[in-house]
Amino acid sequence: MIRTIIILLTVVIFLVGGIPLLLIETLIGKFNEKAMRTSSLRIVQFMFRLILWEAGAKITVIGRENIPQDQPVLYVSNHRSYFDILLGYTNVVGLCGFIAKKEIDRIPLLNCWMRKLYCLFLDRDNLKAGLDTILKAIDYVKNGVSIFLCPEGTRNQGEEMLPFKEGGMKIAEKTNCPVVPVAFTGTDNIFENHIPWVHASKVTIWFGEPIYTAGMERSEKKHLGAKTQEIIRGMLNELKQKETAGSQAK
Repeated sequence: MIRTIIILLTVVIFLVGGIPLLLIETLIGKFNEKAMRTSSLRIVQFMFRLILWEAGAKITVIGRENIPQDQPVLYVSNHRSYFDILLGYTNVVGLCGFIAKKEIDRIPLLNCWMRKLYCLFLDRDNLKAGLDTILKAIDYVKNGVSIFLCPEGTRNQGEEMLPFKEGGMKIAEKTNCPVVPVAFTGTDNIFENHIPWVHASKVTIWFGEPIYTAGMERSEKKHLGAKTQEIIRGMLNELKQKETAGSQAK
């Protein structure tokens, strides 16, 4: 209960008390957009790290060295929790925008910070609007900004991942950027499994080896989502086996 209250206070203080900071960032953007994007990212990363610490998250990061350093990528992950976003954003390389559901765009102040971080809001019920979002993401990647995508479309509360939607994979198909598979475990144990209370939990983020799409056959690109999901499924199974082996060894 205490963790939940502390986190709620932190979020409110940042969003409301941070309005002057948001205005300063907007002013910086009038003269130097890249500086504004970078400083906004650092501010948000700091806040996300603070919230993860307040939540008592014991974080394990695997494979961050797998992320290409010299080009934008498409991060593709499973989706278990709101805390996936916090864990992902604090470990990405360089500028990165998340593709979020359109409902989040209705949250005042939060949507302002997200837009400064190249985040996009996807309307899955509107085909044209959804296509416009993907095209904007493609444009971002072409301009050196990575994109983070959760192709299940929503948080998964079951044991098995939901089928990956192939539409968002067009971002890699049209730009030839590498796809970095990302596996999250334990994040739903922070909040979703104990709603409305936040609990301390061991969490893991694993960046798999990149899938290079340049030179890939067109037919293979059409099933890039399924290919990536199979890789993530293997990563999750490996993490589960290690966790089981560790429990048995105790």
